Amino acid sequence: MVALVTPMMGDESVDFDALERLIEFHIKSKTKAIVAMGTTGESATLGFKEHREVVRFVVEKAAGRIPVIAGTGANSTTEAIELTQFAKEVGADACLLVTPYYNKPTQEGLYLHYKKIAQTVDIPQILYNVPGRTACDLLPETIGRLSTISNIVGVKEATGDVSRVGQIKEIVDEDFDLYTGDDATAVDFILEGGHGGISVTANVMPALVSEVYDEALAGNAENARMMDAPLTELHKNLFVEANPIPVKWAMAEMGLMGGAIRLPLTPLSDKYHALVRQALQTAGAL
Repeated sequence: MVALVTPMMGDESVDFDALERLIEFHIKSKTKAIVAMGTTGESATLGFKEHREVVRFVVEKAAGRIPVIAGTGANSTTEAIELTQFAKEVGADACLLVTPYYNKPTQEGLYLHYKKIAQTVDIPQILYNVPGRTACDLLPETIGRLSTISNIVGVKEATGDVSRVGQIKEIVDEDFDLYTGDDATAVDFILEGGHGGISVTANVMPALVSEVYDEALAGNAENARMMDAPLTELHKNLFVEANPIPVKWAMAEMGLMGGAIRLPLTPLSDKYHALVRQALQTAGAL
C-alpha cells in the first residue's frame, strides 16, 4: 500500500489535478491500496476542511478501483471520531489512526482512545504506531487488548523493530493484520509473519515495491531480498530529511508532480539533491 503524498501548487494549495494523476498512476501500477492523508500526505499541515476534501477526492476518483484507507488519527479523541465518521460517510474502505501525538497518553489512555473511536464509528480501523514522530509508543500488549474489538483489524507498526512482529502475533488472532511502516526493514518484517506494508518508497516505484512484497509474502526470501536490493538506497535516502520532504522532491524530479511543500516543511536541501537523484537512478526510476 502506498502512503500517498499530497501534491501542491506553488501557493501551497492542494494540486487536485496532480493528485488525480497519482491515483491513476497507482491503479496502473497495481498498488494494492492508497492511504490518503497519512504522515506522508502532510496531514499535520493541512487544515481540517482540506483534510476532508482530499479524502473525499481520493475516494471519488478511485471509484472503487482500488481500496482507499483514510488517515483519520488525531491527538484529540473527538476530532479523530469526527474525521473517521466523515471517512465512512464518503465511502473510504478503512481508516488509519496514528497514536495521539504530543500529549503522551498512558497505555490505558491509548486503549480507551481507540476503543471509543471504534465503538463510535463502524468502519474497519488500523492502528498506527510511529513513536519516532509522536513521542508515544503503542506497546504490543495494548495492541493485543485492542485487537479484540471487532472493527480494529490491524496495526501499522513503524518502529523499525522487526522483533515486534512476533511479540504482537503471539497475542492477536490470525486474522489481525500486521503492516510495516518502515521501508528499510519491510522484507524482514513480512518474512517474520507480517502481512504487508504502507510504503513511502511506493510513491516512486510502486510496481517494484508490490512485487517485492508479493515475493516476501510467498516466503521467497532470496528473491524478495534480491528484488529489493536496488531500492535500498531509496529506502534510506527518502529519509535524509523529514518525510515527505525527500519523496516530494524525488517525485518532482521524475516529473510526476510539482515539488511544492507546505510550511513548516521546506524543500529538500541542495546538499541532498545528488544523493536522492542517485538513489532514483539506482532503482531505475530515472
